[in-house]
Amino acid sequence: MKLVSWNVNGLRACMKKGFMDYFNEVNADMVCLQEIKLQEGQIELELEGYYQYWNYAEKKGYSGTAIFTKVEPISVRYGMDIEEHDNEGRMITLEFEDFYLINVYTPNSQRGLARLDYRMEWEDDFRKYIKDLDEKKPVIVCGDLNVAHNEIDLKNPSSNRKNAGFTDEERGKMTKLLGSGFIDSFRYFYPDREDAYTWWSYITKARERNAGWRIDYFIVSEKMKDNMESVDIHKDTMGSDHCPVELVIK
Repeated sequence: MKLVSWNVNGLRACMKKGFMDYFNEVNADMVCLQEIKLQEGQIELELEGYYQYWNYAEKKGYSGTAIFTKVEPISVRYGMDIEEHDNEGRMITLEFEDFYLINVYTPNSQRGLARLDYRMEWEDDFRKYIKDLDEKKPVIVCGDLNVAHNEIDLKNPSSNRKNAGFTDEERGKMTKLLGSGFIDSFRYFYPDREDAYTWWSYITKARERNAGWRIDYFIVSEKMKDNMESVDIHKDTMGSDHCPVELVIK
């Protein structure tokens, strides 16, 4: 089973940059999108053979997530049932027979770390949410987690030490999450691979220099590690400032 996750940075914009060509070519069983930046009724997608699930932010043109799946889920849940977290369309959970799939767009701590305190609350609540599910059946979390965990996960760690996405606080929360029974699937397969990034700033033409960050993940329950077959970063896929990431499971 092939799963793909992609922060499209505006789905309508991405549609004009080849989204459907990629979607049809990759032919994944499940596709999870973040930062769709639209409201209900603003796009009509004909995706034959896929069930569609959308979670829109209340604020127009902001955030939002979607999942397209060939396998119909047993249940669907939007958000984590915490009011302060659930108005930005950041999470969808699908329950399948053998696992839960959680598509998430983690809040950015923002310039000047204006939202870092809120981010810390989110991290604790999110970790509890997936740990509770993991007690019932294994969990696959995918999405833009807005953190480069270790220095190997971004091009310029020293100059970004106190910037959003690479603060000690955010990295510490990722360490705690992974220490709670979960695996960073990419590092499981490629513990030492350098220059493997999933996001590049538009502002500095960073993609041309591959001066990027790895902030898009598949996080998998440890009990599913033997089910993982491969991971990939589709670095040559354009259409967003992020590229898609892929996980194949048995």
